[in-house]
Amino acid sequence: MTEPVTHAPPVSAAEIARHVRDRLPAEGLFAGMTWRTATAPFALDDKLAREIEQLGRVLLQFYRALNLLYRQSVEGRQPAWVAGWLDLGKPREIVELQRHPSFKAALPQVIRPDLLITADGLKVTELDSVPGGIGLTAWLNQVYAEAGFEVLGGPNGMIQGFKSIFGGRPTHIVVSEEAATYRPEMDWMSVQAGPEFHVRDAQYQQFADGDAVYRFFELFDVENVASAAGIFELAREKRIHLTPPAKTFLEEKMMFALLWNRNLADFWHRELGAA
Repeated sequence: MTEPVTHAPPVSAAEIARHVRDRLPAEGLFAGMTWRTATAPFALDDKLAREIEQLGRVLLQFYRALNLLYRQSVEGRQPAWVAGWLDLGKPREIVELQRHPSFKAALPQVIRPDLLITADGLKVTELDSVPGGIGLTAWLNQVYAEAGFEVLGGPNGMIQGFKSIFGGRPTHIVVSEEAATYRPEMDWMSVQAGPEFHVRDAQYQQFADGDAVYRFFELFDVENVASAAGIFELAREKRIHLTPPAKTFLEEKMMFALLWNRNLADFWHRELGAA
């Protein structure tokens, strides 16, 4: 449920549109983007809303199972071709890093599914563990809640959820040049989350023991992120808290092909259940 608004919400479509436009940060949310304004958020029926709310737990369990599948493949307890396929084309340094014992159970702490609503229910077309849109979604929830709408997760759910990942640690959101389109939304998000949050560019390396780092750069782009090697080394030594972990196989679109591979059916049934 949304928190009560403290002022009279807009009542007409035109007023709602003006309200949304007036609340847009001066720096924008996505660099170089313009927007069309909806006068209402996308409507979900109760059944679909419940399904989406339950999806996070399901996707987390899938990531746990995939992490186990990769590890057991490396260890020879599952077919070797699984890790072989997932490691194809990946730099040796990253492969060694993702196999390090320090990251054995590490999983992304933000998961964004791309969803299609079909006549047969929700279809997940992609999972993204380095997603853009965190700040944008948080802003949309705030703005439309202020306009009197009930929004999934409430007006501050995204912000509180993001903050909770880091346990009050000084937190550095490291944004690569490749992801620069999303820097404005992360700037906005860091202000909302509190003074312990800071957005950093790819050159920043002044991390202190006990800090947290949110990795907002893809693993295919590490050669262009000057601080990447230092971040990974500090995380491996458990001197900082890093999410998402440096695991290429959790950023592979091949993961869904593995889910439907008949040779792995027994593994998926055991780890995910028949349902």
